[in-house]
Formats: sequence, structure tokens, C-alpha cells
Amino acid sequence: MKSKYILLALLISFLPTTFSIANIETYSFSSLEQETRYQEMLRELRCLVCQNQSLADSNADLAQDLRNKTYKMITAGHSDKEIRDFMVTRYGDFITYRPPFNRSTFALWTSPGLLLILGIVIIYRITRQSHPVNKRYNSVKKTQIRKMLRGESEQ
Repeated sequence: MKSKYILLALLISFLPTTFSIANIETYSFSSLEQETRYQEMLRELRCLVCQNQSLADSNADLAQDLRNKTYKMITAGHSDKEIRDFMVTRYGDFITYRPPFNRSTFALWTSPGLLLILGIVIIYRITRQSHPVNKRYNSVKKTQIRKMLRGESEQ
């Protein structure tokens, strides 16, 4: 009786992996170079549904369709630039992890530098403003210490 339950538990434990394996597409390429290009393109293009995953990592239906389209374009003899241009034309610059520098992506490319400069200016102003206060405080303390060492008392 125990062996039946163990066998049932083992069969149930394999079910989730069976379903996940069924989702993986397998494509056959005529050369290793095509397969390498395919894998590189999938890593360079972003899933529009998941947004933080590449097409290679995403399980979304749209990502599956885009992988299929990329495969068809590679096997049809399209260059990487043609595939990238097709995807950008159809889905916008957001589909690439490295969007080009233009009007629509100006803020995206310049904001890190501007934020860095703003942070440096803020830190500089804070340290510059607090510095004179520390000097004044230190000079008052030094005067009090000198008076105490000379034996003078504050009255």
C-alpha cells in the first residue's frame, strides 16, 4: 500500500516539469552561425510584456511570437540590423536594451549624468554650509579650553 502512495507522489512531482518543458520551442538551424545569431538577438531584444526580461528569458505569448518571427527572419537570410529595424519599427525603441540616442530617448540617456551632477552639487553645498559652523564652534571651544588651562573662569 505504501509503495502505491510513493509511486503516486513521484508521478505528481513530475507533472509541473512536464508542463514547463512543453512550452520550450526547439528550432533547427542550417548552421551554427544562425543559431548563435538567433541566441544573441533574443538576448538583445526585450519582452514587451515582462519589460525586464529578454525574449530568451520570457514565457509570455508575445515573446514566443517574437522568438518565432526572429527565427523565421534569420532562416530567411535577414541580417541582424534588418531584424532589429523590423522590431523597432513595429514595437518602438523600447524593445531594444540599447535604444539609439534621439529626441524620444534624450531624457533616458542624459538623466543619469544630470542626476550625478545634481548629487555632487547638493553634497558640495551641504558640506560648504556646515563647514563655517564647525569652524566657529571649534574656535569657541578652543577659546574656552585656553581659558580653562590658564585658570580663568567664565563669569
